[in-house]
Amino acid sequence: MTGGIYAFRYLRSENPELDLKAYTAIHQSLIFCIGALITGSLWAKAAWGQWWVWDEPTLVSFLIVFLLYATYQPLRFSIEDPEKQARYASVFAIVAGAFVPLNFLAVRLADPLIHPRVLNTSGGALPGDMKVAFYTAIIGMALLFITMFKFELTTKHTRAQAKALRRRLGGDDDAPAGRSAAPRLSAS
Repeated sequence: MTGGIYAFRYLRSENPELDLKAYTAIHQSLIFCIGALITGSLWAKAAWGQWWVWDEPTLVSFLIVFLLYATYQPLRFSIEDPEKQARYASVFAIVAGAFVPLNFLAVRLADPLIHPRVLNTSGGALPGDMKVAFYTAIIGMALLFITMFKFELTTKHTRAQAKALRRRLGGDDDAPAGRSAAPRLSAS
């Protein structure tokens, strides 16, 4: 969803820094989605005796969000023109980001199936000590996301500065192939 917000802001301002932030947020979200799918499957095998349950709306809707995020980079880097690339990727990021709150709402409105609904209006189904652990984990994951997001942005900016400095010093313009330059992105 963060990527969608940055993408929306990019479309309004055409500030390349916002495009870079949208790209980075979706990249980090994809990493977290992969982690959730792997750990969720491990938990499901232990809890249900199955790796995946296809008739569970929570799982299938999360898989749809994951697949949307997974198609972002191939879409983005299939476009050569940097302005069109940023514009089309931003529109896609907004659509994919809109699925996150829609997913949350749709799952809450669905009939309770396998997953317990721990976040509901009646106070939730978690005992007090589990609530502390749950919210601590949520805060920890949010802080990890922010840290990784900032680290990736810093890395991209540093790489772009090194490339610009190499260019100014008359060095090789195309040093290591496949490296991206911030704020405009290339396939990396």
